[in-house]
This record gives sequence, C-alpha cells and structure tokens, in this order.
Amino acid sequence: MKKNSFWIIATILVMALSFGFSSAIAGDFPEEPIKLIVAYSPGGATDFQARIVTMMAQDYLKQPVVIINKPGGGGMVGWNWFVESAKNDGYELVSYNVPHFIAQSIMYPDKAKYNIRNMEPIANWGTDPAVLVVPKDSPFNSVDDLVAFAKKNPGKVTVSGAGLYVGHHIAMLQTENAAGVKLSYIPYKGGAPALLGVISGEVMAGFNNLSDAFRSKDRLKILAVADMERDSFLPDVKTFLEQGYDIDNTSNNRRGVAAVKGTPPEIIAMLAEGFEKMFNDKKTVKKMGDTGCGVKVMSRDELAKEWVKIENSLKNVLADLEK
Repeated sequence: MKKNSFWIIATILVMALSFGFSSAIAGDFPEEPIKLIVAYSPGGATDFQARIVTMMAQDYLKQPVVIINKPGGGGMVGWNWFVESAKNDGYELVSYNVPHFIAQSIMYPDKAKYNIRNMEPIANWGTDPAVLVVPKDSPFNSVDDLVAFAKKNPGKVTVSGAGLYVGHHIAMLQTENAAGVKLSYIPYKGGAPALLGVISGEVMAGFNNLSDAFRSKDRLKILAVADMERDSFLPDVKTFLEQGYDIDNTSNNRRGVAAVKGTPPEIIAMLAEGFEKMFNDKKTVKKMGDTGCGVKVMSRDELAKEWVKIENSLKNVLADLEK
C-alpha cells in the first residue's frame, strides 16, 4: 500500500508541475517577435495583406509580427519549409492560401508535404476572388472576345498565374472547361510578377487576385470575376456566370494564419484569440477596405470545418477538370 501510495502521489505531483509549467509558458508567451512565413513574393496580395492585418500585433499579441517571404512553386517552397522545418513553439507561423495549399496537397501528394492534417488553423482574415485580366491595349474587350480567339487558335492564348494549382490555375482550368477552349498557362512565382507579366504584355491574359487588379485597374482591362456575384470593389465588372460561363467561386482565395502540428494547444488557443480580435479591429478592417481587400474573419473552429469541406469539394472539382 505504501509503495502504491508513493507512486500515486508522485504521479499527481508530476501532473501538477507539468500543468503549472505549461501554464507558465502560455502566460509568458510571446516573449519575442513572431515570424509569419509568406509563401509568395513581396508586393503580391498575400504579402501586402499580411502586413496590413498584422500591423496591430503589438496591441493584440504583445509582440510585433515579422513577415518572412519564401516564394516559389505556387507556395510549395514556403509551405514545405514550414511543415518540415518550422519550430512548434508558436514563434513561427505561416500564412496559408486556400484553395492553393489544399489543391496542391491533393494533386502533388509526394511533392507537397503539407495538408490540412499537419497544419493547425489559427484564424482567417480575408477573401479574394480571381479575376480575368488582359493588358490595357489588348484587342480583347470581353470574355467572348478571348474565347473566340482561343477557339480559332488553340493553345495560343498565354495566361499567367501565381503557380500551379493555386486559385488562379483553378480558375483557368474552369474557363477552359466552361468555354471549351485550350489555353497555355504560365506559372509565375507569385501574384505580383504574374500581374506584371500581363501589364507588360509578356502574356496575353492572366488570372489574378481581385485586390491586386483593383490597385492596378488603370493599367489593365478586367474582363470577369470568378465568383457567385459581383464584387463591391469592382461593381461594373460582371461575373463569368453573368456572361454565360459556368464558373463558380471554387478558385476564391481565402487567406489566414496557421501553426505547425505539435504546437502546444494553450499556445494555439492564445494565438487564435489574439489573431481573430486583431483581424476584426476597426483599423484593420478599414485599411483593408481602403486598399480593395476583402475581409472575411473566421475563427479557428470555423476554419477547421471549412478546410475539411474545401478538401472534399476540391477532390471532386479537380478530378473533373483534369479529365
């Protein structure tokens, strides 16, 4: 009995000490700046918005957030680095893009080391539909114009986007399917260089983020929005659906913050609460709106369910588009 009592008491003490230790860690966290990995190039929509939504980090997280860009492969370079090399102490987080990282995990299960099971959702900050854009001096003034040319010249219309199986690529595949045409997709290392490719005439057209196109609308023609309804930032631009093309909002880019699997739950809870409040702050929302960036704040719990829903949907969508 005495031996058993000893072990019972010892176990209780260990549990108490462990709880006290983890609580102390959570209570002190964070004690240094938090790094946020952005898997796209500087100046693109993800990078641009990440800097806006974290500008009040000192108020909500007690430390600043430092943006670290790791572009390449439509996000694959940065996300692979994150799940393979990031510390699970809450000081290294990542900006995710949906449907991008989920679609890539489906299409490239060997190359894409990331998926919804090894990244922990923290909070979503925004939504950004894909738009079809062409150079200002393009002869294409409508989707019909581009489609008519593509039907006569299969594969001749070059289309830029921010990598493979990102929202831009998915919107392009949907356009091919809906219009019955063959386009030539040119993946760039991010939305900013992809958009510059259109503006400079390197490519004939591009799918890009509405927020980026909005800020460059004087140097482009924006032909259509890949969403279920028009966007308030570009109320005169019709959706593909309005123009007779069956293209929904599957490609709509949602952005937010995630932690690596294995991060202590008490740290995740603190981050989720802080980021959600920061994203909802009036100053953050106003700054996003002033720059043409759509806000869609989702909590950790909402996001976890959304990721599962999107993965199931994309498995069907991508299978149909790749037939």
